[in-house]
Amino acid sequence: MRNRVLVAMVVCLMVVAGCSGEKGKQQLETAQFEEKQNNREHAIKLYEEIISKYPGLPNARIAEERLAALKSGK
Repeated sequence: MRNRVLVAMVVCLMVVAGCSGEKGKQQLETAQFEEKQNNREHAIKLYEEIISKYPGLPNARIAEERLAALKSGK
């Protein structure tokens, strides 16, 4: 019984660890869509939220790059 509990815990931890790269993905896709639709203000707001919610994660780095480009006019 104890082994089953340990196996279940390990599986749960692996699932959670695998999802960490997905944090902010949907919001990033929405921000990119808003940017393509020339809704810069909303895209900027979404990028800023991603950066504050998920600092250091890959999607936050992408958001930082796009935010910098939007603010520089590129």
